[in-house]
Amino acid sequence: MSAACLLLLLLPLVAAQTYHWGPCPVPKVQPNFNLEQYLGRWYEIEKLPASFERGKCIEANYAVRKDGTIQVLNSQFYKDKVRVVEGTAVIRDLREPAQLGVSFSYFTPYSPYWILTTDYTSLSVVYSCTDILRVFHIDYAWILGRSRFLPTQTVQYAKELLINEGIDLFRMKATDQMGCKDN
Repeated sequence: MSAACLLLLLLPLVAAQTYHWGPCPVPKVQPNFNLEQYLGRWYEIEKLPASFERGKCIEANYAVRKDGTIQVLNSQFYKDKVRVVEGTAVIRDLREPAQLGVSFSYFTPYSPYWILTTDYTSLSVVYSCTDILRVFHIDYAWILGRSRFLPTQTVQYAKELLINEGIDLFRMKATDQMGCKDN
């Protein structure tokens, strides 16, 4: 089967994602990542398109479970109600603790969830990429903040970091955080 035929078959699955020809880039991740400092609430500031995120007021909350896995609670306001989905994150290799794996179903494998940079108190830049037979890849990128709004220069810094790692931000869009209620 040619790559073009494969892409046409998979196109409906990736229409709401960002995909590119070739394998995933391999960006550098946060050195000496400290999970304990990272835990808590992060608000989505900007992102590459993701079919599972269509609402506003999007946020993620991370907490360690008793079994050592990380509970991931993502919430968004969509179609007049708050929708919450729970997932699990794991540190796959203790030598690279910033390279997490995340899954939102027992039936799906862990997807990459790499923290490229964070200062733990205001900004986090996260990247995820999956190769499809090394013919093309689907990627996601998120700029997260500890508050619903970040200064323009902080967002620009995050975007430059992603671009310098070879990540295409052409489709990156701001997340609507206006009029959101804090829990």
